[in-house]
Amino acid sequence: MDKAYYRGASVLKGPMIPSESSTETLLKHDSNFQANDESCLRCEDPWRVLRIQAEFVDGFDALSKLGSAVSVFGSARIKEDEPEYNAARIMGEEIVKRGFAVITGGGPGIMEAANRGANEAGGTSVGLGIELPHEQGLNKWVNLGMQFRYFFVRKTMFMKYSSGIIVCPGGFGTMDEMFEALTLVQTHKVASVPVVLFGSSYWKGLTDWLQNSVMQRGLISSIDPNLFAITDDPLQAVRIACRA
Repeated sequence: MDKAYYRGASVLKGPMIPSESSTETLLKHDSNFQANDESCLRCEDPWRVLRIQAEFVDGFDALSKLGSAVSVFGSARIKEDEPEYNAARIMGEEIVKRGFAVITGGGPGIMEAANRGANEAGGTSVGLGIELPHEQGLNKWVNLGMQFRYFFVRKTMFMKYSSGIIVCPGGFGTMDEMFEALTLVQTHKVASVPVVLFGSSYWKGLTDWLQNSVMQRGLISSIDPNLFAITDDPLQAVRIACRA
């Protein structure tokens, strides 16, 4: 299957795939810009704000009637025959049985597994995709999906509509989402949201570092590690995430 790139309502393939994403364009600064250079579309960034605003509006509109939901974060690289995939599928099913929707990033791996469990259980299976070159788009188990250009808009949707969060093994993207959630809870920018890390052996290095390095140096409070729970039981992860 050809790789596809999603830009708003547009689907681009092959040579039409751009060399940079909307986020790259947003964050790029032209140091060679001359103040009197009228050829460089001086209003490009101000106009981009309207696109960002529209993306927020579209997200709020699509999810406004969602009800209680639990987000499941995790790697897109986990294969169907790996134990974490089956665990995430169980989580998706159990979350729906408790009357919650499931929200993921809409991709493969852990995200697909959680969406699959939710969909097979007859529940609402939300996928919040992100515009990235050479991605396939939302997985087939999503029944309510959106594609976002900007990570920060997408993360706002995760936090606004999640009553609980389960973090499965993952890489930079997963950790970005996890620390965003923990920071917002720590600083009381959101109401207390239960955050569960699934897979104690996977997260041990991180939690040891937080306890023995970050906390020991006084860079976080002694109570901050209590902002999240850790479990190896997918059913317990769901129970904790759904307690809010």
